This record gives sequence, structure tokens and C-alpha cells, in this order.
Amino acid sequence: MSDFRQSPPTQCRKLDSVIDDDIRYRAVDSRDARFDGVFFTAVTTTGIYCRPSCPAVTPKRVNCVFYPSAAAAQGAGFRACRRCRPDSVPGSPEWNHRADLVGRAMRLIGDGVVDREGVDGLAGRLGYSARQVQRQLTAELGAGPIALARARRAQTARLLLQTTELPVTDIAFAAGFASVRQFNDTVREVYDRTPSGLRAEVAAGRRGATPAGGLTLRLAYRGALDSEHLIDFLALRAVPGVEEVVPGARPGVRVYRRTLALPYGHGIAEVEGLAPGEPLTRGWLDCRLLLTDLRDLPTAVQRVRILFDLDADPLAVDEQLGADPLLGPLVRERPGLRSPGHVDPHELAVRAVLGQQISVVAARTLAGRLAEKYGTPLPEPSGGLRLLFPTAAALATADPEDFAMPAARRRALTGLCAALAEGVVRLDSGVDREDAAAGLLALPGIGPWTVGYLRMRALADPDVFLPSDVGVKHGLLRLGAAGDPKSAARAAEAWAPWRSYAVHRLWAGPAGTGPAGMDPAGTGPAGMDPAGTGPAGMDPAGTGPATTAPASTGISISISTTSATGISATSTGTENERA
Repeated sequence: MSDFRQSPPTQCRKLDSVIDDDIRYRAVDSRDARFDGVFFTAVTTTGIYCRPSCPAVTPKRVNCVFYPSAAAAQGAGFRACRRCRPDSVPGSPEWNHRADLVGRAMRLIGDGVVDREGVDGLAGRLGYSARQVQRQLTAELGAGPIALARARRAQTARLLLQTTELPVTDIAFAAGFASVRQFNDTVREVYDRTPSGLRAEVAAGRRGATPAGGLTLRLAYRGALDSEHLIDFLALRAVPGVEEVVPGARPGVRVYRRTLALPYGHGIAEVEGLAPGEPLTRGWLDCRLLLTDLRDLPTAVQRVRILFDLDADPLAVDEQLGADPLLGPLVRERPGLRSPGHVDPHELAVRAVLGQQISVVAARTLAGRLAEKYGTPLPEPSGGLRLLFPTAAALATADPEDFAMPAARRRALTGLCAALAEGVVRLDSGVDREDAAAGLLALPGIGPWTVGYLRMRALADPDVFLPSDVGVKHGLLRLGAAGDPKSAARAAEAWAPWRSYAVHRLWAGPAGTGPAGMDPAGTGPAGMDPAGTGPAGMDPAGTGPATTAPASTGISISISTTSATGISATSTGTENERA
């Protein structure tokens, strides 16, 4: 029987149970950007819909109708405001948190599953009938999966029309439309403009002649964003040939770059951090995407947004964590700390096992060697980027002698890769988190800590706590608190439902100090894996504690969400790996 246990889920509280139309109107009247993407305001007298922070004159309350999605507003006959561009707002933070059918469906739609596999493909991934998916999405969002995917395609079309000189026909198919006629009709309906008219709104000099130089866009976010922490976190773990952090064109700016394996091809993403002294609330990060197939644009954007946690609500997170006596000073010193996800959950899972019981530098070197041998070379290198990270299928059949690690960890890695490649374990954005956890725990060498870490990053769970983590322990000791697992778990109860963010605050420490528990070489917590994590005292094979201890004294992972996900779980078990 697995040591990973959960308590029965609690009732999920939907958005409508938290805010009503009067609160929505007050948000519109005050132009509160915190609600951008959470709901949309349609004005019956003008026939347009806007984001809550639209700078236009506030309409009368009697003329306002509120919709939970842009697709619902479009389906009711409203067109997008040309002033506030409601289609470019950050996504609702609800979809990051919720683990129910609607939340999982929205994450898959954002990744382009409906465009690639249709509604039946979406329903199959979710484990429900297409009718049930349609019914639940319509009931909560006012639009079904086709309408939601259509709104996403329209936004992609606008982006391509206004940032490139690609022929309109090419844009229609790159955006995911089945025909040019469907493309024309949708653009007219959503934007009240023809495609050529929409393109004419942007001066020709601001559009690229070809996509060869990449697409430049702004990735919107809400609230404050500590890009320094994000880039530090990613730079420390950058795999040679796959990722790099380089100086930007502006003084003091760093750029994170990495290769992307995408459904139709591959690409390179470049995300520029904020400049020193630039306000954390600027509202966007500059991004450049180089894609071999433009049909991958929406998927690439969504995956980069997940990596940088751009759809989060930092105000809600910081409000709760900032009220805590222990974490409050850290929150006030470094507002806007995010919980980074990943562009490829399979890659993250592999790297978690690779990093067991070795330093950050050693783990990064090992990952780089495997990428050199089993990764896919890019047709042309781009700076230091030359490779796509190896697929799980490639590593499942790799020569075990290429894995410079103990035999037990080799078996854990090959078993994990085989399970991912065969679909026995799924880690995509629409998977049920509990099912994924159970599948991972059934694999040899994969224990509760790794499950928690993958839930936190690969599955974007905002409420995972790792009380036996050495980085967490050092962070707590730095703050003058007890660092043992039981005390840490008790302290973390007050941090729900944002315990993943609390973990990152403990890892990061105060501004300018580096991650908690850094060793003298500055490579991460002494003796830790690339995540800066994993309990101490593991045996040489990385398969269990060096000394036998009762299960009750092992690692404890607390996973709970209240208002957003409606699940509450606590797991206690003995860790059997360091990942």
C-alpha cells in the first residue's frame, strides 16, 4: 500500500461564490487590473467587451453584462475592445489552481489540444464524454471547448497579422483555422475588422518581413513579478546546449533562452527579465519566439507562460503569506515571487532523477551529456543552444552504461522513462494530479518527495510543501524557526493554499542572499540535486535512508487547496529517493 495518502476532497468553491456582479462593477469602476482575465465586461450600448482595467469611460452599471470568458462574450455577439485588447490579458489564475474537470480542460485547451485532436481528443484525455465536457464548460464559462479554442485562434491570428508580413492565407492556417473563410468570418466577428483592416492598425515598420527573425511579443502578467528570482532559479539549473542565460541588449538585463520541442516542430524561446530599477508591476515580459512551424505559436506561448508562472495572482499569494509572522518580512522585501513551472514535464521528471545525491553542477553536467548523446540536434545552433532535450522514449531504450549513476538509480530512470513513453504515467497539463501521483509512486525509486516536486512544477500545483527538504530546512533555520519536518509541516499549515510559493521563498531567502542553504561554491544546497532539494542521509544508491526509520518519521508532503481547487490532502511516508 502506498505511503502517499490523501483525505477526501472538500467542496470546490467557484469564482461566482466569491465575487458577485456588484463586486465586478466596482472592479471595473476602479480599473482594477487584478481582475484582468478573471472576467470580462460587455457593454450592451456599444456591443463591445473589455477587460476590467480598460481605460475608457466607465459604462453605467445598467449597461454592463459580465462574462467569465472572452469566448462567452463573443458568443453573445460582443466584439473585442480595440483600446484595451481584452484577448491579450493574463489567463485566469483559477485554471492554474483548480484540479476539477473544468480546470483541467482549460489547461489542455490552452495547450492547443482542441486544435490538434478535436473535442473528442480533449474528452479522451480528461476521461469524460464529449457531451459532459461541453456541458460543464458551458455551465461555468458560458462557452464550450470549440468556442474557447476559437477565441484562442482569433487572438493568435491578430498577433500574427499585427507582428508579421506573412500572407493572410498562411496566417489563417498557422492560427489553426480550417479554411480562409472561417478565418475571415471569425476575425470580423471578434474584432469588427477585416484581416487587412486589423493589420492596418499597426504601422508596417513595426511588423517583421518574415518570421525568420522570430516573433516578438509581450507576455502579460498581473501584479508584481520578481524576474530576478525566476532567472536565477532557471540559470542555476540550465542544461548546456538546451538552456542558457545571456546578457540582454539593455544594461543589467538578462535573457533566458531555451529550446522547445513542440507538436508540429521545434523552437527557441527567449524571455527578457526586467531591468534594474524597472517597476516589478510593469505588466509584461518581452519574449521572442523562433518557430519552425507557426502553428506551434499558441502552444509555445502557453508553455513559456507556465514556466514563468505568469498567470498567477501574486497579490492573493503575497497577502496571505505576508500576514504570516515568519514569512511576512520575506514577502515585504521581495514581492511578486513566482513558482516556476516547466515547458516539458517529461524533461523535468528525468532531470529530477538525474540529480539524486549529486551537486547542482554535477547534475547539470550529467543532463548535458545525455542531451549530447540522445538529444535531437537543431538544424542550426543559436548561440549556445544546439539541442532538444532527449525524449522519454529515447532514454527508455538508452544504454544504461551511459548513465553515470548507481545501478538502482539507473533502474529508476529507465523505469520512469518507459512509463512516460508508454503512457502508463501521464504528466500533461490536463492530467488528474492524484492519478499522476499514484502512477509515479508505483514506480521503483520514485517516492513522495519527487511526486511533490513534480506536482509543484510539472503540474502547477500551488499548494505543495516539502517539510523534509534540506533547502526548506535551511530557510527555516535562517529565519530562526525549527527546521525539523514535523515543525515545518505545522508552520506550513498557515500558508495554505499557497505552500508552493512558501517553498520558493524559503529556498530563495532574503533579496541578495541567494538560495537558502547555498554551499560555499554557490551551486545550491550542499549535496543537493538540481532542485536544491531532497532529504539528507540517503544511502549511496539513492534508494532510501541510510538508516531504517519508522514511516511516521519520514518525509511529509502536505498538499491542499481550498478556495481554488477544492482538494485537501495530507501525505506522510518515508522518502525513498532524492530528486
